[in-house]
Amino acid sequence: MPPLYLCVFLLADALFAATGGLLVAVVLISKSAMTAPTIDNVAPNLLLAHAPLNSALFDAGLVFLTFIASIPGLIFTTKRVWLKVHCWMVLGCIIVTLVIGLQIWYSTLKTRANLAVMWDAEGPQMQQLLQERWKCCGYMKIPFHTDSTCPSSLAASAKPDCVGPFSDFANNFLDLVFTAMFGMVALDAILLLSGLVVLKKREEEERYRHIDEKSKYTRI
Repeated sequence: MPPLYLCVFLLADALFAATGGLLVAVVLISKSAMTAPTIDNVAPNLLLAHAPLNSALFDAGLVFLTFIASIPGLIFTTKRVWLKVHCWMVLGCIIVTLVIGLQIWYSTLKTRANLAVMWDAEGPQMQQLLQERWKCCGYMKIPFHTDSTCPSSLAASAKPDCVGPFSDFANNFLDLVFTAMFGMVALDAILLLSGLVVLKKREEEERYRHIDEKSKYTRI
């Protein structure tokens, strides 16, 4: 049975590769879900349209390349260069994932301002769907889109504006996303630490091997 430190590294490496697959799956599912807008999907579709999906795909590609780099490091136990390359690539994955997570987290600090820009950029159809979804009128009351939900200024004055429910939905949605990204960073850090432990152990093994070789040569 492999030593415990190597088992930890193998488990962390497998979970690391799984996060890359999860990223690809989430991006592909998100892009396929952005179909014709309806009351149910209009809000998540708007948020996904402004999410860093391409950056997530780049991150997933880097994860897979990093995982592949670990394979020769495990096969060639007497050579440490591949493990060193792997550890540096893991560090790169940590930086990329952390930047994406921080970008999403920072956007939650100014959710209402960002959503106001998003609301103004959308056409009457999207605004109507958002108003119907939350039974509200206008992002900040005025201006609002005249429809069956808000047929007049008098009716609009009796209903809340959309900034509250829209921003609450966006914050909950984005909180889940950046929390998942930070969780990936934590897993990457575990893989990096376990990889450094493997490197240290192999360095010690190589040192002892050289000592044994010198001892045999001295006896001869």
